[in-house]
Amino acid sequence: MKNLRIPVSKTVSLNVRHRPADGPGDMGRPFLLLHGMLSNARMWDEVADRLAAAGHPVHAVDQRGHGASDTPEDGYENASVVSDLTEVAAALNLSDALVVGHSWGGHLALRLAAEHPGLVAGLALVDGGWYEFDGPVMRAFWERTAGVVRRAQQGTTTAAEMRAYLETTHPAWSPAAVEARLADYHVGPGGLLTPRLTAAQVMSIVGSLQRERPADWYPRITVPVRLLPVIPAMPQLADQVRAWVTAAEAALDRVSVHWYPGTEHDLHADAPDEVAADLLELARDVGTSPRTPGPADAGAGRQGRS
Repeated sequence: MKNLRIPVSKTVSLNVRHRPADGPGDMGRPFLLLHGMLSNARMWDEVADRLAAAGHPVHAVDQRGHGASDTPEDGYENASVVSDLTEVAAALNLSDALVVGHSWGGHLALRLAAEHPGLVAGLALVDGGWYEFDGPVMRAFWERTAGVVRRAQQGTTTAAEMRAYLETTHPAWSPAAVEARLADYHVGPGGLLTPRLTAAQVMSIVGSLQRERPADWYPRITVPVRLLPVIPAMPQLADQVRAWVTAAEAALDRVSVHWYPGTEHDLHADAPDEVAADLLELARDVGTSPRTPGPADAGAGRQGRS
């Protein structure tokens, strides 16, 4: 694995964790992995290792303000972040990739596939990409999240304390996943942790999610899609998630669904073997399924080697 530094504007560069294909036989389609909000590309490491071992080159992006990428003051709305991704794809000569998004990354992946179909041959949405954020339940949730970020900016928790907390609350996570989650923070004086994003930047992302309905993108998706939803522990939200996934399944032409009951939101850390198997199944589906050109194909993406 090596880290690549990709400029996406005159002032912002993103970090991309790249694994070349190391499996037997011909090289498979490339994967582009997108993390969620307040997360980072290292959370994909265990899944990425399995994809690369199966013969697929893998690129996991740290979005702006996350992981090892630059943290500008603004530019966190979905349109700007998707524009970043097109710059990354151009720099890496990616086209017809298998794009996988977790949580917020699922929404970004969906928009990328709708607006730039030449870049995407198959799409996997990992517990995200179907949530409707402009409603009372989700509004209250994200307001609480912003409050948590504001309090965390005060820096009252050490890395050792956070590590112990993560090991207790996420018993299925490997030590590598725990360390990956710690990369969501800066280490300040006295070893105290502060989030990489400010509360204002978090709410900028949330505001963009509240203004966009995933259902508006569904009619523009022409590639195979695999949905990997988790059933939330909160009954009211669980019922809503089932309804959202059912609506997505009805609206998308070429879709399959694999539910992950009893798994947490970060299911790529909870169940990397199962998630990798799902993504490899998508790769096989795409490999045997003819691609239906979309209306924007003629000007989408820059072609090249993967």
